[in-house]
Amino acid sequence: MAERPILRRKQWLLTRDFRLVWWSQVLSQVADGVSKLALLWFVYSITGSALKTTVIGLLQTLPPIVLGPVIGVVVDRLPKKAILICSDLTRALLIGLIPCWVSVESFTVQSLYVLTFLYGIATAMFVPTLSSSVPLMVKKEQLTAANALLQGTTSLGIIIGPVISGLGIAFSGSQDVLCINAVTYLASAALLFPLRLSAGMMTSPPESRRTTAIEDLFDGIRYTLIARRTILMLIMLASVYTFGSGAFTTLFPVFGKRLLSLGPVEVGYLWSWLGVGLLLVSLCLVRLTEWNLRRRVSIITWSSAVGGVALCGLVWASNITVATLLVMLIGMGLGTWTPIAWGIIQEISPTHMVGRVMALYTAIATATSMAGMTFFGWLIEVSSESVSLIGIGTVLIALSISSVWFRRRVVGERVSIE
Repeated sequence: MAERPILRRKQWLLTRDFRLVWWSQVLSQVADGVSKLALLWFVYSITGSALKTTVIGLLQTLPPIVLGPVIGVVVDRLPKKAILICSDLTRALLIGLIPCWVSVESFTVQSLYVLTFLYGIATAMFVPTLSSSVPLMVKKEQLTAANALLQGTTSLGIIIGPVISGLGIAFSGSQDVLCINAVTYLASAALLFPLRLSAGMMTSPPESRRTTAIEDLFDGIRYTLIARRTILMLIMLASVYTFGSGAFTTLFPVFGKRLLSLGPVEVGYLWSWLGVGLLLVSLCLVRLTEWNLRRRVSIITWSSAVGGVALCGLVWASNITVATLLVMLIGMGLGTWTPIAWGIIQEISPTHMVGRVMALYTAIATATSMAGMTFFGWLIEVSSESVSLIGIGTVLIALSISSVWFRRRVVGERVSIE
């Protein structure tokens, strides 16, 4: 009697090690969602200034810009597992345990700015390490799916984190929320201890072991900005994307409080629907992981246009129901860029160089994010929230138009791992 072939069930979290990272990221992103609203609300409640609130976002984005190229070299040289664990432990200490040890009277905005800057350094180490670890956990054809699933954790963090944070702020206070949130970061780090990254997949040539850190730095810059045209164009588009998206997410509490007259609970609720939009798009992208480059870029074109129109429409939202629908559409508009762009970079970059490429990509994109936060925060001060919001929507529409140009420029280029 012939044996029946054993059918393997397709795993939705791809591999054993990717599952560990995914669950760790769920906890880490929830912690980020809780911390972000608590930090922004604390500063805005004390100062009443949108521009000073923007400083929180600026301090988190400054480390990747200043230290990005150096961080990329560190990521490519040191064990990625250790960097991931240490980053979570550091964030638990800075934004969780330290606020618990400081008295309410001495917990000033200035001290919070210092902690936020150090927190930004830990996060700047984490992001390129995570993205460069993905090719060591999944197959090439699973890269877009893996990135979409990781973005799904960001969505869950946005859905769950702000709601918890808003309720905590309303009933206890933002400082207590930050203290309790340390446990979530510690649990995230604990999940990474059994992680096994595939060292056998490293493609670094033997002679690269003898290169200096400075040589690695310049090799990464040359490859990213000169040798690979597709990556340079992606960075240009990422700059447009982050100029608008960074400003919107940082100033979200300001828009909610002053444009829609919402309190912390309602802002947390509305922010969660931004995460719902991101999650829906992420789940769709998991199924589209093997699409060719042209079709993937087309998704960015249409979703960015929808997000831009929804942002402009938010100015005229008549009630919380309409605002909720529009915020969900904005989340869907913002959600296609990162999984697709990361997947392209991971496909075409040598495994031993992904850390440096992603660090430079992040550094430049983050610089434009900081410029966007500053500009649109200033625009609120000198004009109005409505003008600022329409400006951010216009940026997303510009991204949609630019992605058409990108698709035409690279459609004939062969995208493969070198």
